[in-house]
Amino acid sequence: MAMIKEILALKKERQATILAHNYQIPEVQDVADLVGDSLELSRAAARLDSDIIVFCGVDFMAETAAILSPQKKVILPVSGAWCPMAHMITPEELHDLKSFHPEAAVVCYVNSTAEIKAESDVCCTSANGVQVVNSLSEKEVIFVPDRNLASYVARHTDKKIIPWDGYCYVHNNFTVEEVRAARAEHPNAEVLVHPECPPQVIDQADFVYSTAGMGRHARASAAKEFIIGTEVGMIYRLEKDNPEKEFYPLSKDAICHNMKKTDLAKVLRALQTLEPQVAVPEEIAARARTAIERMLAVKI
Repeated sequence: MAMIKEILALKKERQATILAHNYQIPEVQDVADLVGDSLELSRAAARLDSDIIVFCGVDFMAETAAILSPQKKVILPVSGAWCPMAHMITPEELHDLKSFHPEAAVVCYVNSTAEIKAESDVCCTSANGVQVVNSLSEKEVIFVPDRNLASYVARHTDKKIIPWDGYCYVHNNFTVEEVRAARAEHPNAEVLVHPECPPQVIDQADFVYSTAGMGRHARASAAKEFIIGTEVGMIYRLEKDNPEKEFYPLSKDAICHNMKKTDLAKVLRALQTLEPQVAVPEEIAARARTAIERMLAVKI
């Protein structure tokens, strides 16, 4: 395809790196230098030599890359690609919550705005939330903005978790009935769900993983069939990495519409124009960087 050739040639000319989240459309995943989950892409952004990063994802991801690499140009191909959950809490609301719990540490899911990261002690992802919380000396932890991930973490720590009432609309919509129906249709399949799912859905699953964890499990498992409880874009990545195995979405309607806004034409335009560039004011970035770097320092 001519557009793919043009993207690859321009990427080389610009000495740019394309990062893509697991939920991106297949064509975008295929032109990326790295496809991964939030933690993988955060680590990559921190160590990349490229001066230009084209981040195919949503707003908070590109912001995180810009915070970690302020000397680089970070381009989000679609300025309107945003994460609804990241905007379910404001700095003012977090200030109020902290005033009610002055002894608590603040852990923010990386799916949050730069302003929320700046008001937090440490970030986490779905892959390392438990480890991050357990690494803290405080006995109480304010966890924002995802109530479902907070609930999952609370099951694996003796600390008191104080959750915010945010959620991912994709994962929050999964139901117990969908899990039971999928098991009935595919009785030999293992059920893997994301920790952003509601607790009652997690209770019905065989395993709970971040998208990166799902990938590792699928490769290592002796099972040949899997029901995947996360955004449907993950199915392409799993099928590509495991062509001898079968993957079924828990729900075909599990679509993040913001993740699907990026296409090849927008990636090409981003490389041509180096716009729209994501920048975070240094006063906010400096404090947010501390929270992100503390997360990256936690071993999992």
